[in-house]
Amino acid sequence: MLVAYFGLTYYGGDMGRKILYPIRLLVTFLHEFGHAVGALLTGGWVENVQINEDGSGWTRSANGNRAITIMGGYLGSAIFGNMLFFIGAKLKWFVKPTLVLLALSMIFTGVYWHTSLFTTGTLMLFSLVLLFITFKTNFGKAVLMFIGLASILFIIQDFNVGPSSDLKAYAEELVIFPAVIWKYIWLFIVVVISLFNLKVLLKSEKETVSDFNLGKDDWDLK
Repeated sequence: MLVAYFGLTYYGGDMGRKILYPIRLLVTFLHEFGHAVGALLTGGWVENVQINEDGSGWTRSANGNRAITIMGGYLGSAIFGNMLFFIGAKLKWFVKPTLVLLALSMIFTGVYWHTSLFTTGTLMLFSLVLLFITFKTNFGKAVLMFIGLASILFIIQDFNVGPSSDLKAYAEELVIFPAVIWKYIWLFIVVVISLFNLKVLLKSEKETVSDFNLGKDDWDLK
């Protein structure tokens, strides 16, 4: 997955950008959905969610904790990405429900928080593709892992420019540090979350291999 992603990003040229374009829009959705979740969890509500053709987006919300709502975009998409990757890698029984929930969240966003035909059409198309993958193919695990990995890599790569508007608003809300300092704090948090997720996955995989070898030795002894 890493080879495919970086190959398309740095050596794919225009074709690579076209192939990754849907992934870019999907990552934008996760980012904006993170803003929406931040608002809802802190007692606010969401009025609109927009995904633009250039891969940017915005979310309009009211009330709620503004700092958490702003931070929910960048850090929220990192959390979503790590969750999707973990589920795809380790929780096979939860892959289909996760894909369905992801598709339903897109349908809900496109209809209830509607802003434009492009946003709604894109999310409806994504949801149909995800539902098709869920019920008609065996690629669910790989798709979840790729979406999760792409989300993590996109936000790490774009930390310098991607969340600039969020960082500016966050620095105005919490004047403890300027935006440039918050930028590196956010990046540090994302890297820590991702490394922790990877550590848990590798530890789990190591324990699985150890249990398998132990069971094999017991069988041989018998």
